[in-house]
Amino acid sequence: MISWRDEGVLLSLRKHGESAAIIDVFTAEHGRHGGLVRGGASSKMAPILQPGAQLSVEWQARLADHLGTFKVEPVRSRTGLMLDRQRLAAFNSIAALILAFLPEREADSALYELTIGLVDALADEAEDWVETYVVWELGLLSTLGFRLDLSRCADSGSTEELIYVSPKSGRAVCRNSGSGWEDRLLPLPGFLKGLPVTPGDVANGLRLTGYFLENWALPPTSLKQLPDARTRAVQLLTR
Repeated sequence: MISWRDEGVLLSLRKHGESAAIIDVFTAEHGRHGGLVRGGASSKMAPILQPGAQLSVEWQARLADHLGTFKVEPVRSRTGLMLDRQRLAAFNSIAALILAFLPEREADSALYELTIGLVDALADEAEDWVETYVVWELGLLSTLGFRLDLSRCADSGSTEELIYVSPKSGRAVCRNSGSGWEDRLLPLPGFLKGLPVTPGDVANGLRLTGYFLENWALPPTSLKQLPDARTRAVQLLTR
């Protein structure tokens, strides 16, 4: 028998048989991991197995490649996610992107910490959670091997007035170097460079990450498009 203990955030739940449920949890040390929870679809477990809940989990299976079973205990409910359409949509997008892109059972401590920080911000209704969501998508791209270089201009090397990103290289472009090429470049929101948020920044941030998710991260997979949950979140967050 193989077993381990860990902690993570509940990404999804689907009923299995009469009263069991199969859950997917993004854990600190075992990555995205699925398993069966006996009685997981019961009314007793419903308050515990809510989207975004932080769980202490114990996984057991006869062999490592088996689905296995989870025993779960609540750590934090994060019920605040359910009280706002935008925050719930953002979490659903987070869960869908993790399930779509992250290899199963591969730990990623950096993305895990970034995810927990964002989900806590959503649950606590932090003022800057939308910008944090954009930063999270940049972190996901980096985890997948598609890190954007926003530190200096790809053409001049300047660190000043970085206002564009090249869709070809994923590198920042300064105002002077981008002059005359504006229609071919992606806007770089100032908040990603530590500047105050201005109108349109969030939409530009989501456009930026969405472009590279669709054109860089998607092609190596068998997916035909980004998850619908991400599309719905963008629609709500840019109204």
